[in-house]
Amino acid sequence: MKTSIHVKILRALSSVGPGLFLIGYNIGTGSVTTMAKSGAEYGMSLFWALVLSCIFTYFLMVAYGQFTLITGQTALHNFKTHFQYGKILALYIMAALILGEILALMGIMGIVSELLQEGSRLLFGGNGFDPFWIMLILVLGLYALLWYGRYQIFEKVLTVFVILMGLCFIVVFFIVKPSLSVIASGLVPRVPRVPGAFGLVAAMAGTTCSAAVFIMRSTVVAEKGWKINHLKNEKKDAAVSATMMLFLSGIIMAVSAGTLHLMSLKLENTIEMIHLFQPIGGKIAAFILILGITGAGLSTIFPIVLIAPWLISDYTGKPRDIHSPMYRILGFVGILFSFGMLVLKQKPPALMVFSQAFQACILPAVAIPVLILMNRSQIMTQHKISHRMNIGLIAVILFSLLTTYFALSELF
Repeated sequence: MKTSIHVKILRALSSVGPGLFLIGYNIGTGSVTTMAKSGAEYGMSLFWALVLSCIFTYFLMVAYGQFTLITGQTALHNFKTHFQYGKILALYIMAALILGEILALMGIMGIVSELLQEGSRLLFGGNGFDPFWIMLILVLGLYALLWYGRYQIFEKVLTVFVILMGLCFIVVFFIVKPSLSVIASGLVPRVPRVPGAFGLVAAMAGTTCSAAVFIMRSTVVAEKGWKINHLKNEKKDAAVSATMMLFLSGIIMAVSAGTLHLMSLKLENTIEMIHLFQPIGGKIAAFILILGITGAGLSTIFPIVLIAPWLISDYTGKPRDIHSPMYRILGFVGILFSFGMLVLKQKPPALMVFSQAFQACILPAVAIPVLILMNRSQIMTQHKISHRMNIGLIAVILFSLLTTYFALSELF
């Protein structure tokens, strides 16, 4: 009986591997801070933006996965091949995503090192461990995994981080016991007319309905080895991924809305989140929160380091060999950016907000091309997309233009 249940769980996780990989990438320290900040300042009134982002994430994940299964090629290679100015479009997406992810990597590693320093301070007193040594140990471990690993191992590692992250946030939810009445009363959709609200909506969209997720979706589906006969698996995988993103992000927002919002406490950065929750749930809640957010951060760092070599392989159409010199060199260069926060004066959360808003601005360039290509009969052949999918993709484009406007109005 135990063996049978164990085997069933492993098979279930294996069938949604790409989705779990992308949950690990998608829900990082930036997502946690953004959702907690939204809940603290506006209750659950921006929950509608999270719901829409997750629905549109599902549509684009299905579209990119299906397109890859049918053509046998990854996203940027298809853009370069099937559009007159596809090379320019592909190069723009590649450059924008790499730049955004470098900024995110510096912010995430800065936040993770601060969290682990805070955890060591709570355990041992004093100032805690030095952030430089924390970063160095994490970087060495990550690069060792990149040097010896392969996609199947990466998928398993991220699955562990995702499960750890989810369990930690659920436990914190029950420890702090947020006010359910406050959560329910705040579900009425609105955009507060105060400075920063539009930027927060854009950041929520950018961190959930992220352009990088869909480009990477194409790659991880290809890495999984799925073919067109796996189309049902691909749709189920996308549904599980989008649902879990909504569930985990919603829990973080609800915990903050039912506690910090009720106490009129504002949240500006991730470390402040630990300090604010400690009096409510005690040291146990603080430790679990540190563990969950660290798991979220590490699960995001891993795919970020892979994104540059994966995008180059995607663009050139060359095999994705994780042990090739290009992957190892680019992986090493990418990891070096982890130390960026030690030399920059900017605070990690500020970099995260900027990188998320930047992602929102890239989304239209990712959503519009896939709608065009999926309606070309010579490409899709007998696998023509449904009217529902077309409506969904058009809605995604309209939403992406709206959030781009929100992001630009706040940035400038």
